Amino acid sequence: MADPAQKPLRIADMSTARPTAFELRPQPDTVEALRDELGLKDLRKVSFVGEVSPEGARGWRLSGHLGATVVQPCVVTLVPVSTRIEEPVERRYMPELRNSTDMPEEMEMPEDESVEPLSDRIDPFAVMTEALALALPLYPRASEAELEQANFAAPGTAPMTDEDVKPFAGLKALKDKLGGEG
Repeated sequence: MADPAQKPLRIADMSTARPTAFELRPQPDTVEALRDELGLKDLRKVSFVGEVSPEGARGWRLSGHLGATVVQPCVVTLVPVSTRIEEPVERRYMPELRNSTDMPEEMEMPEDESVEPLSDRIDPFAVMTEALALALPLYPRASEAELEQANFAAPGTAPMTDEDVKPFAGLKALKDKLGGEG
């Protein structure tokens, strides 16, 4: 059975006089598939609530709120790190961008990243998936995780330390070599 959360909204079925509300709370099998797609250890309490309203003569605006609890491995220790995501989400669908064959081969990206081309459907589930992927912490880190200094070098050479990289480390070494004269 298909998850109703994955059903796109048809533009032809929506009112141009008032907003069309949506509330997505995906079923467990859909959440599991989403967790696997995003490479998460766990995904819970996923919800995406909002509305699609007419904007201008033929455009549409999706405004919503994404909530989810994600569990990812810590980048230092690999222990599970739980993060609560609460994000406002907005997309604007513009008819000017409808036909991609009319667009030039090279085109600057618009300043407003929320602008999307308008098709015959608006898919809140796809928007939720994209927004969740963008909201994930890039480097989740457990609160007690500390990265100790690691020194690497080829066999037979002294490893470079953080102190060696400092701007005046070379001058200090030269001064020490010359006998410490000022």
